[in-house]
Amino acid sequence: MANSPRFSLLAVALAATIGTAGAQTAAPQRAQPGTPAPAESGGVADTSIFAPLPLPTPNEFRLASGAPGPRYWQNRADYDITATLDTGANALTGELTMRYTNNSPTTLDHIWMQVEQNAFTDSSLNAYIYPQNSRFGARAFAGGDEIDHFEQIVTARGAKNGRKVPLKTRTYDTMLYVELAEPLAPGKTATFSVGWHFKIPEHGADRMGHDGPLYELAQWYPRVAVYDDVRGWNTDPYVGQGEFYLEYGDFTYAVTVPAGYIVAGTGTLENPREVLTATQIARLAKAARSDTVVHIITQAELESGAARPSRTGTATWKFRAHNVRDVAWAASPEYLWDATSWKGIMAYAYYRPSAIDPWSDAADEARMSIMEYSERWFQYPYPQISAVEGPVSGMEYPMLAMEARSEDKYDLYNVVTHEIGHNWFPMIVGSNERIHFWQDEGFNTFINTFSEARRYPERGDQMQRAADERSQIEQTMIHDVDVPIEQPADRIDPRRLGFTEYTKTSVGLQLLRQEILGPAAFDDAFRTYVKRWAFKHPTPADFYRTMEDVSGQRLSWFWREWFITNDHFDQAIDTVVTRTKGDTTMVGVLYGNHARGVLPIRVRFTFSDGSTQDYRYPANVWSQNSSQYGRRYDFVGKTLVKIELDPDKRLIDVNRANNVWTAKPAAVNP
Repeated sequence: MANSPRFSLLAVALAATIGTAGAQTAAPQRAQPGTPAPAESGGVADTSIFAPLPLPTPNEFRLASGAPGPRYWQNRADYDITATLDTGANALTGELTMRYTNNSPTTLDHIWMQVEQNAFTDSSLNAYIYPQNSRFGARAFAGGDEIDHFEQIVTARGAKNGRKVPLKTRTYDTMLYVELAEPLAPGKTATFSVGWHFKIPEHGADRMGHDGPLYELAQWYPRVAVYDDVRGWNTDPYVGQGEFYLEYGDFTYAVTVPAGYIVAGTGTLENPREVLTATQIARLAKAARSDTVVHIITQAELESGAARPSRTGTATWKFRAHNVRDVAWAASPEYLWDATSWKGIMAYAYYRPSAIDPWSDAADEARMSIMEYSERWFQYPYPQISAVEGPVSGMEYPMLAMEARSEDKYDLYNVVTHEIGHNWFPMIVGSNERIHFWQDEGFNTFINTFSEARRYPERGDQMQRAADERSQIEQTMIHDVDVPIEQPADRIDPRRLGFTEYTKTSVGLQLLRQEILGPAAFDDAFRTYVKRWAFKHPTPADFYRTMEDVSGQRLSWFWREWFITNDHFDQAIDTVVTRTKGDTTMVGVLYGNHARGVLPIRVRFTFSDGSTQDYRYPANVWSQNSSQYGRRYDFVGKTLVKIELDPDKRLIDVNRANNVWTAKPAAVNP
């Protein structure tokens, strides 16, 4: 069998290249109304799906290749924090010193801070937008950050010690404007002293909160907003559904809690001898050399009181974290603690006895997660990862993943590996989650399919999991409930958030990997994107350009149809013409594209003897005519009985009824 060169569409339609004798033709189907015609000559702008994508002009900060430029910059924030948890009042009081370094080329006369507990005031945007009892609602809780003092430490030239200057501030929802005591020039560092306190919500928009004596503390200290080369100050308020965008820096923090509490937090515990027993320290040393789980705190020790050095008074837990964009912690007097390790990286699980099934697997699940993502994409750069059980259904922070109890080991692993995967996106690759949610949730959902398949292959390999996601997105398009991916998270109906930002993005990356670039080129490009933008702030354009730079393919059509607009996909077999000459069957096929979006063509020819022949054509075959594409085929010694588009359902197609052509039965002479 041979695939002959492409023949003209008109010839296909009229059967001119084959002749009409014995021809069988499917009625051609016209493209859906509104499908743009190809741009004509004479200076008319290219409005086709293949038109170049209008991306920001490359510059010395961000290159046309998608890499950071020679003068790329980002500011830095280092924090020293002390805080006290008052479990009687369900409140936290804190003091911090922040050193903010201006690496931008601009002198700053003010900064913006995030005070995100203000989402839980009765006059916040959160309170106005989300129903009280919804996932992101405040649930009638009256809270908010109370700033006790905000000062800049100013040191006169030649002086050894600085003086604290109170600063003028004003609040807009969850953002705090701070007027500096003196301008902050490029390359200089300003130091601030801040005191604050807040009541801890029970349900903190499902991202922090408490359940009886268990506390999960996040968005718990005033944090400087990002000032970047793309938008200047990023002052988008926190409303609960959208997540975070933060600067990198080094942190030390000390949290004082009742002495009976166990604390898990971002970073490395700096004072184990003050808060752990000698037995626990020895067990941790053993776990650091073990790929199996070691019980650091057992249920028997919790019940007997041996789990804590002291059960009266308070204890201060001190942590240190290097080059992270945030810190969070959890504390409970009921935590069991398991540990294991991979290549010296500790994997911890903290959970209450009531959650022991299935949480006894959690430390090993955490270990496998960091192993999978490290081996496939980018080496995990931090000393530990902690999975903590509590009221939050699933939320991520650097080195800390919050999960609820879960139904079984499969459900738990899906959440654990998802939240731990976020340490790559957006904790390592620091994209702006507030306005490009898909660069966080969608990328992570994509890498989760590999991790889930590795852990529990009996539930489906990676390709099967990708197929399940693809089927979900195909259904959203069939029922026309899908929306564009590229929009701020807080602009999306919460009912559509999951399948839009998470699943649809993952499906797009799966299509790009399997059907467009191929796994080798995709994986090289995706790893390059992570490496280029680790601990930096990429935009979608940086991602698009990097994937094109490394793969060698121009993908404007794909970025446009999948991430920016909301195109649907409907390939069809419009016309089939056949003619037999001797032992050769000549076949002309006119493929149709009845929607705006384009994808590669996968087609299978089936013959009377049961044999098949598959052909694949890249999506670029639609570039000159996005509605029709024709091919001629010659088959020697074969009788064609069926042609089917996308027989294995590897693509998206909203109408598969037009995907199949079958030969008419031969006439029987009386």
